Amino acid sequence: MLRKASIMQINPDKHAEYKKRHDEIFPELVEVLKAHGAHNYSIFLDAKRNLLFAYVEIESEERWNAVAQTTACQKWWAFMQDIMPSNADNSPISEALLPVFYLE
Repeated sequence: MLRKASIMQINPDKHAEYKKRHDEIFPELVEVLKAHGAHNYSIFLDAKRNLLFAYVEIESEERWNAVAQTTACQKWWAFMQDIMPSNADNSPISEALLPVFYLE
């Protein structure tokens, strides 16, 4: 299992909306994530700095990267782009974090 972490930004006035949308996540997106080998996916909010910390365990980089090409993912990105900084393709602007410590 590969562990991935990243940070994204959230618009300061959209914290509650971000949580609401994830509480009601598209079932088809959940299916896509699971079908592409995503496990233990968590997102945490740092409300003071308007940052989101995402952590996911994946089975392979290739399968994880393929999620972005699915209709469900592209629909989700379009749905979320109004509450967080996004790229031209509606994907959230994110920065990968490098692992520096792990305790099993």
